[in-house]
Order: sequence, then C-alpha cells, then structure tokens
Amino acid sequence: MLIYPAIDLINGRCVRLLHGDFDQVTRYGDPVDQIKAFADAGADWVHVVDLDGARTGAPAQTELIGRMARVADVRIQCGGGVRAEKDVAALLDTCIARVVVGSVATHDPETVHGWINARGSERICCAFDVRPHDQGYDVAVSGWRETSSISLGAALDAYEDSALRHVLVTDISRDGALMGPNLALIAYLAQTYPTLAIQASGGVSALHELAALREAGAAGVIIGRALYEGRFSLEAALAS
Repeated sequence: MLIYPAIDLINGRCVRLLHGDFDQVTRYGDPVDQIKAFADAGADWVHVVDLDGARTGAPAQTELIGRMARVADVRIQCGGGVRAEKDVAALLDTCIARVVVGSVATHDPETVHGWINARGSERICCAFDVRPHDQGYDVAVSGWRETSSISLGAALDAYEDSALRHVLVTDISRDGALMGPNLALIAYLAQTYPTLAIQASGGVSALHELAALREAGAAGVIIGRALYEGRFSLEAALAS
C-alpha cells in the first residue's frame, strides 16, 4: 500500500480543511519546504491539491506545483480544478507524474476515458469525494460545495469498459477530522471493483489504521492532518 502525504494549497500556502469546508482552514506553512521535508523522510509520492483551483474550476497554482516538483525527488499526483485537456497537459508538462480529475470524472466520463486512452492509465486518477446518507454515498463536486445526484456506484460503473486504474475516494464526513478512515467503504470498493487501485482518503489518525486499510484492500492512503499535527511521523507510516 502506497503512502501519499498530502499538501493542500490555498494562496500558495499549505492548509487543511475540516470536512471540506473552506471556512474551516488550518494553515501550516510553505509548500516548497513541506515537500522537501516529505522527500527527506523517504516519501516516494506526494498528493497535492490546488484548492483554489477546485473552488474556481480552473487550476490556479500550476507554477507553484511545478516548482515543488522540481525541488524534491518525489513523484507528485495533483489535482484541483482540472476540467479540460489543456489543464491535464499543463500539469503533466510541469513534471507531475499523475493528474487527479474530480468533478469532470463524475459529469463527463467519456471525456476522461479519452484522457486515459491518450495519456495511459498510470497518468490519470479519478477522484470521487462522497457524502454518506442512509442509502449509500453521493458524489460531491465543485470543490465539495455541491452534492450531485450521482451515487458513487453509478460514477464508478461509468468506467466499467475503460482503462481506468487509479481511483481516489474521500469520505468528506471524515476528512480532516482525525476520526478514523471509512474501512467498510474501502473494503466494499476493493471487493466490488477488483481491477481498480483504490486510494483511501479522509480520517486517518493513528498508525494502526494503516494496517487496517491495507487489510481492507486499499492500494494507497492519503495522510494529511495526522502528519501535520504529529500524531505519527511519515517515517513511521512508511515503515508500517
């Protein structure tokens, strides 16, 4: 299971949101220094989100993200506001290893199929941010500000005949809350969609949860606030 330490960006600074709420922001520092620290700790991958781009619908910090890619010997998967082919191309041109596609993956799977076919399954990750309800999970879009009428299952089923490999699923109700990951959701997805490499996001608070996610079938895990607030070190996570 790959460990992806996370860097979320607003106005050029590292931040974390609580439950995806832009009014509940904690600021942590300089992203260039942070990605260097993650690289020095042994990270192979770093997950970067342009939250300004996610909120406005167009990438807003591509130059900064490119600079981060050039100063640290890590692979970056990055998203936030990616809506068009030019956005995908711009990020890949800045040495990003994998582009994360959010809202358009839900609303326009045919377009994303084309990007996967053109770029390869290792270069595109589809992100589905979900809100739980009594009947399951609905996908949120537009920087988590809107909840669509599309269920997570329907969103994933739209890729049944595609070459999609990497999928990132965030339980918004747990994101930034340090309340533990949604193991049942990850286990269900790993069993139902065995050809997909599921990345789990939201809620990680303790080292033992990483073993539980691995057992549930997660191919990767995004870790944010737990690292920034010293619940455990990245070195310990990578060694777990």
